Amino acid sequence: MFEAMIVTEFNSAHRLRNYNGKCENLHGHNWRVEVLVCSPELDRNGFVVDFVKLKKITNTFIKNLDHKVLNGTPFFKKINPSAENIAQLIYNNVKKKLPKSCSMSSVSVWETNANCATYREE
Repeated sequence: MFEAMIVTEFNSAHRLRNYNGKCENLHGHNWRVEVLVCSPELDRNGFVVDFVKLKKITNTFIKNLDHKVLNGTPFFKKINPSAENIAQLIYNNVKKKLPKSCSMSSVSVWETNANCATYREE
């Protein structure tokens, strides 16, 4: 199995609902996003997927989150904008746009250099 990963970033603010701590208050992050895709075979160029194409697919969706208060977006009206939920949201939206030659492995979302959440399907 071959894997390819792109890394991108976005900036946004959020507050965690039903959380007893300082993250219950509005605060911001410079989020780092890692999108990992895989394929048992390479395309005619020797790629799992062109990095430029994968980054464009990812960033086309992420622009909906960039420089926003995540709690005010349609995605997080009812669910907490946690790193875990952000990872799942990005995973599901990028997956819809991938070429049929590859599939999603995982999406990791870093809140800080030390804190990360990953989503993958079983």
